[in-house]
Amino acid sequence: MRGRDRLYRTEAVILRRSDFGEADRLLTLFTARYGKRRVLAKGARKTTSRRAGHVELFNRAELQLATGRNLDIVTDAQIVDAYKRLHEELPRLSYAYYVAELLDKLTGDDEENPPLYNLVVDTLHTLDTIPAAALDLVARFFELHMLNLLGYRPNLFNCTSCQTPLTEAADRWSAAGGGMLCPVCAGLEPHALPISLPAFKALRFLQRESLAATEQLQRLSEPLRQEIERVLRATLRPILERDLKSVEFLDAVRFAS
Repeated sequence: MRGRDRLYRTEAVILRRSDFGEADRLLTLFTARYGKRRVLAKGARKTTSRRAGHVELFNRAELQLATGRNLDIVTDAQIVDAYKRLHEELPRLSYAYYVAELLDKLTGDDEENPPLYNLVVDTLHTLDTIPAAALDLVARFFELHMLNLLGYRPNLFNCTSCQTPLTEAADRWSAAGGGMLCPVCAGLEPHALPISLPAFKALRFLQRESLAATEQLQRLSEPLRQEIERVLRATLRPILERDLKSVEFLDAVRFAS
């Protein structure tokens, strides 16, 4: 794209924004065609700016951009979806921050990934519309399917070490290997995490079903949800190589409610 068309259009989700200069905003976009890209929205902090409301955090917007020397410039913006409830309800917003930061940390600039863009859009839409009791399940779905699309698909049907088909006897999770272990391999990995059969089955369900199906798991107990979260966080940790700021915010909001 750079060095060819002076102007181009793209649909994007606003992942991050920060003040730049006296009146501008630096935006981190995620798009289907161009992946993640940092751009400049000139004058977006001015109260008179016509573009300001269209480039709010987490908005899905249709943008026109001009190729710049260092940063491309937003020249036009129209909202596609503002996710109203997501911005009005703190629990929904806290999960959006988590999804955005996770995506930002695990993707590089200008890496085209249309399926991942579709997953992000579907996840934000679901966080905006699903009953609040299922918000954490949406996050677990996003983690599993994002890992898949980035080449880290968790092994839930074959042992992550020896590839033997798994049975219900499997009760250990390898964070380093990214998946379940058969009973034989579990005995060879001292740092394997225990995982219950219900958690194992729930992870399989989330991996093979659609995002809309997460609502069917609302009756899962809180301890079971925490167990699923624990193994997925343990899997993400060595990939991220850092702690996410949004996790602290997410946990604070969740435990305060």
